[in-house]
Amino acid sequence: MILEKNLRRAEDRQRRVFTRRALGLGLGQLGLLGFLGSRLWRIQAEEGEKYRTLAEDNRMSARYTAPARGRILDRNGRVLAENRLNWRAVLVTEQTNDVRQTLEAFSRIVPLQEHELARIERDIRRRRRFVPVTVREFLSWEEMAKVEVNAPDLPGILIDVGSTRQYPEREDMAHIVGYVAPPAERDIEGDPLFGLPGIRLGRAGVERFHDPVLRGRVGAVELEVNAVGRVIRELNRRDGVPGQDVQISVEAGLQRALRARVTEGTTVVVMDCRNGEVLAMASQPSFDPEVFAAGISTQQWRDWTTSRSTPLINKATNGLYAPGSTFKMMVALAALEAKSIGPLDRVFCPGHLDFGGNRFHCHQRRGHGGVDMRTALKVSCDVYFYELARRTGIDQIAAMANRFGMGVDLGIEIPGTRRGLVPTRAWRQSKGKPWSIGDTIVHGIGQGFYQLTPLSLATMTARLATGRAVEPHLTRSVGGRAVAGSRPEDWPSLGIPERDLKIMREGMWAVVNGAGGTAAGARLPGKYGTLAGKTGSVQVRRVTRQQRENGFNAERVRREWRPNALFVAYAPYDNPQYAVSVVVEHGVSGARTAAPLAREVLIETFERLRGTAPPDAQRVAEAERR
Repeated sequence: MILEKNLRRAEDRQRRVFTRRALGLGLGQLGLLGFLGSRLWRIQAEEGEKYRTLAEDNRMSARYTAPARGRILDRNGRVLAENRLNWRAVLVTEQTNDVRQTLEAFSRIVPLQEHELARIERDIRRRRRFVPVTVREFLSWEEMAKVEVNAPDLPGILIDVGSTRQYPEREDMAHIVGYVAPPAERDIEGDPLFGLPGIRLGRAGVERFHDPVLRGRVGAVELEVNAVGRVIRELNRRDGVPGQDVQISVEAGLQRALRARVTEGTTVVVMDCRNGEVLAMASQPSFDPEVFAAGISTQQWRDWTTSRSTPLINKATNGLYAPGSTFKMMVALAALEAKSIGPLDRVFCPGHLDFGGNRFHCHQRRGHGGVDMRTALKVSCDVYFYELARRTGIDQIAAMANRFGMGVDLGIEIPGTRRGLVPTRAWRQSKGKPWSIGDTIVHGIGQGFYQLTPLSLATMTARLATGRAVEPHLTRSVGGRAVAGSRPEDWPSLGIPERDLKIMREGMWAVVNGAGGTAAGARLPGKYGTLAGKTGSVQVRRVTRQQRENGFNAERVRREWRPNALFVAYAPYDNPQYAVSVVVEHGVSGARTAAPLAREVLIETFERLRGTAPPDAQRVAEAERR
């Protein structure tokens, strides 16, 4: 009995131990299942979106795409700026664990120079990890294929098909069209999307002025990739908006022909004087704008910026020159408006004007005798305009010059265009110096403190020819839509009496076509009508009394001491169509150097724009054939 009781007690203890152990194990399993269940619920319910996004990120790669930049066309539709295909390798740093190792592997396939590696590292520091960084542009087909084949060993490296800017007219249109270049650091800080590979910003000329419409809007592409980053397929695409085309008024053939004619230091501007369209704007020397698209070298930039010939400067809009005798129409109009002289009143020219103990010389040492306004313009009598300036005053002359587009903002679509300087008494006093009557006399012949651009001289001529406040402009259409200002009636009247303008035009006609005029060599062949113009020769170095007494000859001194030669003109005289200004640095004589060039420029203009030849010229040509 005792044995049986002991056995039962032992069995009971074993059952209790087993039960406790089973219960503990069951509770443990239940707790583990509860923990796993709660964790699964948290992952699915609370953090499901997060892990779904991470899974999608492992499978999908989003890339932003730079839009195609709009083209720039000339007035006839000829392409002046376009895009060409460009294979480039880019690096997305968030897709690689070791940037340096990736770059070393890439360099074994496509060698990278030290300066390229330094640039890549700098771009990586500046940009977010998801923004691609350009590793190498302008890859050849073979280089691109090697990179694609070795994609598993190049995590983060992607091949991007983009475009680069191309300028078919190269140097001939560089100063007008401008150029594009990669964004600077300050640009990227303003808009991170400017850091995308392939983005180029306009830096000069039309490219800069119309940059927002030429650039377009960025697009995006979603791609499915495998574990090593190879693209499996394209999932979604949001195309960017391409930039719009911009058509400008310049005629590419005319521009090319004029640049072939001009020498270093010469600038020519041709305008349609009816509506202000700039037809050509040529100066020498120039530069190749395509160099900037790929990134200009430090040495090339140094060569350009230190050159005395300043190839980067558009001298038509930024070159500053005293206008000389081409300014005399402004003095005459100011005198007529102030009623300080009448058009038939005569001034006697003995070859000089003595005033305040100073002698102001006329270019004709023996003098012109008694001359009225038309004759004074024809023979360019300095003494006559000395006297007009003295009677009228500098402020009235400056106000008239401003009305004709000199010393004011002309609004042309070339950023950085200089206004120039038309001095006044207030301007001189702001410099801490008084204005004297002697200063006024000198400024009567367009010398002294004047600083004007060839573009402003062409604008003055167009306004003289039409009597309207036409402004020079380049844009004809944007995105196929015409812009305002293409018709003569779009521009208001200058408010100058027609009788006064007629006197100026008759004087300019006599300069070229009258007996004794200073520019007989500028006469046009009969089929083009007649030309009206004005010469100018501007001293860049003072001529001493001793040099005058010894018979000073400007052609025998050093070139940089020789006078600048200028000429302004419009044609045809009876039906003004084209206005031109010519500046030849150190060309000595406007009559002998600038005027004949202006004649050739206008002939070239008529020939190339024959479809708009004036009716009177057509009648002359038919009469000559008969």
